Amino acid sequence: MANITRFDPFKELARLDPFTGGWPLIRRWAETPAEPTIKLDVTEDDKAYFVKAEMPGVKKEDIDVQVEGDVVSLAAEVKREKEEKKGETVVHSERYYGRQYRSFSLGQSIDRAKAEAKFENGVLNLTLPKAVAGNGGEKIAVQ
Repeated sequence: MANITRFDPFKELARLDPFTGGWPLIRRWAETPAEPTIKLDVTEDDKAYFVKAEMPGVKKEDIDVQVEGDVVSLAAEVKREKEEKKGETVVHSERYYGRQYRSFSLGQSIDRAKAEAKFENGVLNLTLPKAVAGNGGEKIAVQ
């Protein structure tokens, strides 16, 4: 019976990379964490919009939610550190400090006086009641 082997073009490139001593340069890029992003789910009914935003590794105090008319803006300060040690020697260290930002428009203005924001387990849940008439921009407190 014949052995079937899947061709891996990136494995072949690793052998040709003189700068990494046989380690694939592509693999090193793949291991580097990408800048975090806010992932959203937006649903609605006849009275309100519901937003679920994934913000892993963010503290509630570092979240900023603003609504102006039908535009919702989410921002968060992110601080991530990862360090691997063997004894007293640091073998690997990665840090990311930055600001995530996401803004989107809804089909109707929001009643900010009745808007709610709750943050649990890395997920921000917004309840944004639809308004009849729009007002100026206002910040919403996250609970």
